[in-house]
Amino acid sequence: MSKESIEVAKHHASMDSFLTSSGLLKYKEAAVEDLVAAESSFDVVLALEIIEHVNEPTAFVRNCASLVREGGVLIISTLNRTLKSYALGIIAAERILGWLAPGTHDWNKFPRPEEVAHIIKAETKLIPEEVIGIGYNPLSGTFSIVNDIDMNYILAARRPLLNIGTSSPAPEKP
Repeated sequence: MSKESIEVAKHHASMDSFLTSSGLLKYKEAAVEDLVAAESSFDVVLALEIIEHVNEPTAFVRNCASLVREGGVLIISTLNRTLKSYALGIIAAERILGWLAPGTHDWNKFPRPEEVAHIIKAETKLIPEEVIGIGYNPLSGTFSIVNDIDMNYILAARRPLLNIGTSSPAPEKP
């Protein structure tokens, strides 16, 4: 729900000629609840660095999952609730370095990967598939995929195709 984030995304997409010429990417500034109410659906739903800011994470995940088409993917990234994330994400980033305004984050609202996976399993028809870490190099200003999930992580969950991963049988071939 941020015009600034959309502009950043458009800028990144502009570096890929296929994305700019294909018309595949469309941007819309809207709350997840608005998209659910409009009965929208997507192949990929990205909820990046949001869940730790919402008051009802279960409802948020349920709404995001309801937007994922069959065969599609929900990707959630967030800070993990660990001592490392408290030290680096709050004390260092907010209080010492001033990268974020003090109070931007509440460590108690950082969900652990197993908590997000539990919400997905209990509240949606998606299947959690992978959790990977996100690392930040302050010297180069770059992010990368890492094996360590103690600070930030990405969780991916997939909505199965019809009759795949369900108890109902697939239709017989003629």
